[in-house]
Amino acid sequence: MKISDILSRGRSFSFEFFPPKTPAAEVQLEQALLELEPLGPSFVSVTYGAGGSTRERTHEVVVGILTRTSMTPMAHLTCAGHTRAELRGIVGRYRDAGVENILALHGDPPAELGLGPGELAYATDLVELVRDTGDFSVGVAVHPEGHPASPDRATDRRNQAHKLHLADFGVSQFFFRVSDYTAFMDDMAAYDVTAPVLPGIMPVTNVASVARMAAMSGAAFPPELEARLARHGDDAEAVRREGIDAATELCQGLLDAGAPGLHFYTLNRSHATRDIYANLGLAAGGAG
Repeated sequence: MKISDILSRGRSFSFEFFPPKTPAAEVQLEQALLELEPLGPSFVSVTYGAGGSTRERTHEVVVGILTRTSMTPMAHLTCAGHTRAELRGIVGRYRDAGVENILALHGDPPAELGLGPGELAYATDLVELVRDTGDFSVGVAVHPEGHPASPDRATDRRNQAHKLHLADFGVSQFFFRVSDYTAFMDDMAAYDVTAPVLPGIMPVTNVASVARMAAMSGAAFPPELEARLARHGDDAEAVRREGIDAATELCQGLLDAGAPGLHFYTLNRSHATRDIYANLGLAAGGAG
């Protein structure tokens, strides 16, 4: 099923996973999929290593979800480090396997791979290539707090609006304040963007790891949230509970503000997402 059709029916609730690199990680992913499938997600997505570093694993996980579960998968794909022919081949394989959804990204290949920038300059070029290769629903990534590489806010907003005009929907980088999302959507409305944008949710269950990811992505880690978590000191379980409560409040605020759904970064674990689902009173099967 196409995500554009899913979103046209109402709110969606989706989960993101990454391809495992070790046998232990494979077990962890399988367990997360097993435990989250009963929640009835609208769709699930699988990340892709820039430069193709997880190309085959991403393909295997996406096709496995399509053929062995009841969930609708979306494959992430980055164009950095790839030739146009390589990208057409990757997209063609997804088309032939029956995958109908792709998240088109630019990405930056790790320096150690020694790859060039690739033949496509922007994610928008990849959106066009995907559409030329098959009948897909195509999404793009957006950054409510601004893309780290943007020279200024005006340029950032103009570029992100351009991406959303070409795509069927957007999925946002994670953030921690409802106002980050609503301000972004107000800016997009000024550019006549009508594509739905799903806010990305990253529950803070480990302060150090999430702070590191936030710094890499350009997302602010609000001092009030950091202080809220820090008051529990080294009590890891108390920090986890506080992080779940904070994420639940963010989710409810976003839904109250009219967000078309929620996209959970699971980190291949199910507990935080299941806890937030319970807190929000989302019934299994009610996400689609």
